[in-house]
Amino acid sequence: LLSPSQPLFCPPDTAWTSVQHNGSHLVSVKSSNGESPHPVFFKYTASMDQLQAVIDDADHCQQKLTFHCKKSRLSTPHDGTPVSWWVGRTNETHTYWGGSLPDAQKCTCGLEGNCIDSQYYCNCDADRNEWTSNTVVLSHKKHLPVTQVVMRDTGRPHSEVAYTLGPLLCSGDNSFWNSASFNTETSYLHFPTFRGELSGDVSFFFKTTAFSGVFVENLGITDFIRLELRAPAEVTFSFDVGNGPCEVTVQSPTPFNDNRWHHVRAERNVKEASLQVDQLPRETQTAPADGHARLQLNSQLFVGGTASRQRGFLGCIRSLRLNALALDLEERATVTPGVEPGCLGHCSSYGHLCRNGGRCREKRRGIECDCTFSAYDGPFCENEISAYFGAGSSVIYDFQHYNDTFSKNSSSFVALFHEDLTLMGEMATLSFRTTEMPSLLLYVSSFYEEYLSVILAPNGSLQISYKLNRHREPDVFNFGFKNLADGQLHQVKINREAAVVFV
Repeated sequence: LLSPSQPLFCPPDTAWTSVQHNGSHLVSVKSSNGESPHPVFFKYTASMDQLQAVIDDADHCQQKLTFHCKKSRLSTPHDGTPVSWWVGRTNETHTYWGGSLPDAQKCTCGLEGNCIDSQYYCNCDADRNEWTSNTVVLSHKKHLPVTQVVMRDTGRPHSEVAYTLGPLLCSGDNSFWNSASFNTETSYLHFPTFRGELSGDVSFFFKTTAFSGVFVENLGITDFIRLELRAPAEVTFSFDVGNGPCEVTVQSPTPFNDNRWHHVRAERNVKEASLQVDQLPRETQTAPADGHARLQLNSQLFVGGTASRQRGFLGCIRSLRLNALALDLEERATVTPGVEPGCLGHCSSYGHLCRNGGRCREKRRGIECDCTFSAYDGPFCENEISAYFGAGSSVIYDFQHYNDTFSKNSSSFVALFHEDLTLMGEMATLSFRTTEMPSLLLYVSSFYEEYLSVILAPNGSLQISYKLNRHREPDVFNFGFKNLADGQLHQVKINREAAVVFV
């Protein structure tokens, strides 16, 4: 719950909450007189309680840490003792770096097997007398945000480290996909008593094929509150505050038990009660002018069933909120017989969100759009990443001036992207569709007549050429299993590690 001064930026497909800190600039670490450098502490524009609320409510959080090192290691080679680490929200120390499992003491390149020296699990541990770098993304929510970064291996001659820590970024609603599957009519979840004496609201999604069932019920001595699917096309909100039972019902022209997600919102206050399902008209019931108004409940709240274990609900309930506070259905479902955490079948309701040929992939918590066979990218395959090339046309990218960016920050970084730098490996992925042959798909060259080329031969077969030594002829790999100039979308992935190429 950040103050209005906290920034929020909203790209087209995903909204991110961004929380800044006082150390977004480049931090250079270098020992003086043999003493260990002082660690840097990061202070955020929100309190730790506010940060924890943001992180807990988010579906995903991350922080990007980019560090550059020269003769400065993250761990010692003889016993793997960490000499660099970072500290999280509760002052715990962590030695893993982005994408790695906690306490694995590996960088992302170590897990993927593409570090510049295969003997080490981080580029910095190669201990080279030249600048190397890693950009890592820390995403274990329980450990975020980063409050301190410690780099201690800078006491040797020519040792130096520099790094930048990005803002805390969080996205998604953790409660939106929080769900439970009710497999028997006698199964239910129970929570503390619903507090809605004078006013209260309940909202959730449900999906079922059953003809009827109780979603939520809470009883008092005589008072009660209940939400149920009374018939296949009828949802009813009933309660009693001492004036006798009162009901508000929404009827639909089509059945609700179609195994698709439907949204329910019920509200009661001293003036009226209301019920809305999906986009159907909102139904209301006015409270008696001189009647009782206080709802007095004393039992546990039952979800997916009733205290009498009759008319239980069969299906899925998701994103249950009482008075705008989310209930953790999944956590309670893991210890309750007859109820399972999570739901399947999200694509049946949300698959249409995957655009431009994207394929909906089922996840326990929602969906994922697979854009592999689409000319688009992004969460819903809506960001066009393709271009049409006419005969003789091309797009050229020139990377030779990248060192200018770093020279503004530190003269030491010029060597990082110097022209003498030799790549030990690379990964390239491209998708294409054409009927023309021969065709040049990709050409990458260095300053020393080294190159990679990907072409379609005159017969439409794929041909990949590598020239890694200007004094030798290129290595040519032919894939003649089919004619790829067939007007269909094809994807090529190339991964080179030293002298070994995977296609």
